Amino acid sequence: MNDSRDQRLPPGQYYDPAFACEAAKILPGEYFATRRDMLIVTVLGSCVSACLHDSHQGIGGMNHFLLPGTPDSLPGSDASARYGVHAMELLLNQMMKLGAQKNRLVAKVFGGGNMLQKDPRGGVGTRNAEFVLSFLATENIPVVGQDLLADFPRKVYFFSATGRVLIKRLRRINNDTLLQRERDYIERLQHSRISGDVDLF
Repeated sequence: MNDSRDQRLPPGQYYDPAFACEAAKILPGEYFATRRDMLIVTVLGSCVSACLHDSHQGIGGMNHFLLPGTPDSLPGSDASARYGVHAMELLLNQMMKLGAQKNRLVAKVFGGGNMLQKDPRGGVGTRNAEFVLSFLATENIPVVGQDLLADFPRKVYFFSATGRVLIKRLRRINNDTLLQRERDYIERLQHSRISGDVDLF
């Protein structure tokens, strides 16, 4: 079965020599799910990623979102009230299209760092973390691993076939690029509508 995904948000695919496997890198607003034995990689600041896995089918997927699913996340933004929900539903739908069963899914969640604490909007990471845990509880998807909050970015390596996750905490890097990317992404979402249906964890 071929993977299918939102063609507006294609993840970068490459061969990762360190892990000797095919890999896909996702950015804010993207998601990726596959039946193949792949590595899915992202870097998180205030953003959150949910890694979903169906061990019976060997299907795994990850999303990457910056806006929580609460109406007060960014007042005045149509996208802010529903982006987290949108991101989770896109990933869930894609997993099930590939053959996963919702009652067999487990989740591991990461990110929500306090990266934008000086931003007047503030608290985005905390609200993201609260949102994803609440969403998964409502959907009865157990969270079997998590690394949320704190004040540093993370690089996430998710092995889709096994559900294994490695986390690299990036405490010593210059975070200006990551922070600017997140601020730019918030600004883009404020002015657009959304459409469309190393630790081991």
